[in-house]
Amino acid sequence: MRLVILTHPQFLPSESMPRFAQMISQGMHARGHSTTEWTAKPFFYKLPVPSKLKKWLGYIDQFIVFPLQVRRRLRQLAPDTLFVFSDQALGPWVPLVAHRPHVIHVHDFMALRSSLGEVVQNPTGWSGRQYQALIQRGFGQGHAFISVSEKTRADLHRFLPHKPSASEVVYNGLNFPFRRMTKPEYSAALAAAGLAVPASSFLLHVGGNQWYKNRLGVLEVYAAYARQTQNPLPLWMVGARATAAMTALAQSVVGKGKVQFLSGFTDDQVCAAYSAARLMIFPSFAEGFGWPIAEAMACGCPVLTTDEAPMTEVGGEAAFYIPRRPDSAAGDGADDWAAKAAKRVAEILALPADVGQLRQTQGFKQAAQFDPQRTMTAYEKIYQHLVSTEKAAA
Repeated sequence: MRLVILTHPQFLPSESMPRFAQMISQGMHARGHSTTEWTAKPFFYKLPVPSKLKKWLGYIDQFIVFPLQVRRRLRQLAPDTLFVFSDQALGPWVPLVAHRPHVIHVHDFMALRSSLGEVVQNPTGWSGRQYQALIQRGFGQGHAFISVSEKTRADLHRFLPHKPSASEVVYNGLNFPFRRMTKPEYSAALAAAGLAVPASSFLLHVGGNQWYKNRLGVLEVYAAYARQTQNPLPLWMVGARATAAMTALAQSVVGKGKVQFLSGFTDDQVCAAYSAARLMIFPSFAEGFGWPIAEAMACGCPVLTTDEAPMTEVGGEAAFYIPRRPDSAAGDGADDWAAKAAKRVAEILALPADVGQLRQTQGFKQAAQFDPQRTMTAYEKIYQHLVSTEKAAA
């Protein structure tokens, strides 16, 4: 197969999507397919202008200059070339090749849902609403899609103006070989970050500061747990630097509770944290997939997460669940939610060793579904079907 993989420009702040595109490119190349990555280059974006104008110059590069380049390049490509969009947010480029074989990888619709007023925690301004509408009109001209979860596919079908000719679900493959480290291994990896594992271990959260990660909710649960428990385990918050609100909430934790915010971890150190932790608390409002759930289970760390898809898809029967935190705008029930979640934390930590071992084994089995080679094989099969279908139609 000949594949052209379209991805986000390098001059944008996103790291995960270019890495996802590179994973596809390298994986398909290793299987003997021809791969080329296309994206917008920073021409106008490089001009020495005030930072507030950079975004608009980037739009010129993405939506005026790059489409002109694509139209010129299309004349040189074989008609059975498959165009692979690494993210549905590249929707404005879809009309350029909608008449040719293509497939669009779909990750999540948090931004689009926010722009439509469906997410009270994340209101969107006028320009953001226009941008999301542009993206939706673009991917709405697509015909073939691969979603990272059943929940994401359900959202996709809700937002499409027509029934797609192909719409498959392929779970993400782990992009690092997460595994259960031995105590000497994880102790050495964390020591390199200046950290010593407490004798009683710790609770863990891994994630960024996006609204849907609900990191304030993690801290609310921990604060309630510290109030309920005489000798609470410390909490490690691994990922983005704490916001002022997070720091204030962490400082308000009573008793012997202690919160550490830890940033700049390598993948190996994240793996070590999962391996050393007693429990990962991951009460997201929403996810497209939920990488940390799969990562933690692959390292033998039990997970407490939200009892909604796609968290339930990734966690399966191996994870523990709590209800979704009440919307902050509603105001009612948040304290009760945190108290009940904290009680659940204590219950999980008190489980007999044999029950804990069973859950860990279930977690290893569940995480095996997210093997990157299995994911790549599923992509390859779909890609080949789309190309063969196009040839047959021609």
